[in-house]
Amino acid sequence: MKQTARPGETVASGFAPIVRKLAWILACVPAALAAAPSLPPATDFNRDAAALHAEGRVLVVLYSRSDCHWCEQARAYLAPMDDEAATRGLARYRQIDIDSDRTLTGFDGRATTHRAFAAQRAVRLAPTVAFYAPDGSLLGENIVGMRLPDFYGQYLADALHAAATRLHRTEH
Repeated sequence: MKQTARPGETVASGFAPIVRKLAWILACVPAALAAAPSLPPATDFNRDAAALHAEGRVLVVLYSRSDCHWCEQARAYLAPMDDEAATRGLARYRQIDIDSDRTLTGFDGRATTHRAFAAQRAVRLAPTVAFYAPDGSLLGENIVGMRLPDFYGQYLADALHAAATRLHRTEH
């Protein structure tokens, strides 16, 4: 079928909107293919605890789920925190997948799984961010859910600073 142009148009101009949309879609591909920020999975809290104690750091744990869009956003805030001037050197970061049976050594040195550890800590919702002392005790209230995305980074930074202050008070 032969296309005909309207007065003042060429056949090619009818493709312009399609070409613009395709260019926009292709421009988004690199961002979509970029590696999502990640946190190290929790494997051995007993070993982490020894390093945390020596370094005077807090353990920040993101409790996540594999199907959780909000967890991806929380991870995007947490992953760069160790490189940011305001929070650098205050914590180590780990992730627990509450829907996973991946093995984990708890603070007490006993073998468990991500799912069982989360259940033992009564974490049922994701994302949940918890702040732990090297002995496994909580250093404040968990941050449950994403809250307001515009302020989420500040909530995390404030909670981390408060946890670090509590940790240093208990050590001295």
